[in-house]
Amino acid sequence: MTSLFNFKPQRTILATSTILFLLALFASFTCSAQDQAKLTKSGKFSFDTEEINYGNLQQNSNGDRVFIFTNTGNAPIVISQVKTSCGCTVPTYSKLPVLPGEKGEIKVQYDTNRLGAFNKTITIISNATDGNKILRIKGNVLKSNHNISDTK
Repeated sequence: MTSLFNFKPQRTILATSTILFLLALFASFTCSAQDQAKLTKSGKFSFDTEEINYGNLQQNSNGDRVFIFTNTGNAPIVISQVKTSCGCTVPTYSKLPVLPGEKGEIKVQYDTNRLGAFNKTITIISNATDGNKILRIKGNVLKSNHNISDTK
């Protein structure tokens, strides 16, 4: 009988020790994950503007515009792809890394031969923490007043 009374306190101490050990282990993993998140290096977009309004423009006028950004992160940004919502908008961008603190640009060329209002998106796919970045262009293309006979 004496051995039964001695066994219960040992069992309680063992259970308490196990629970404390598991709590300490869990706490160390939580701290480690938070520290790792702080140490993670990543690029971050900071655009001067995320929407360009062309306003009213004449048919066949210059449809080129530029989105300028700064990498405000702590690692280079590499743009892997730029997609547009239609074939009427053609993007141009550098495939070279944009280092922290440096500026980069996304050039877009809208086809101003298409008459009427437009509202298009440009989606940037990169390694930046922002994920996919969506930019917009909008405006209205008016019929040109020039006739071929006017130029002769």
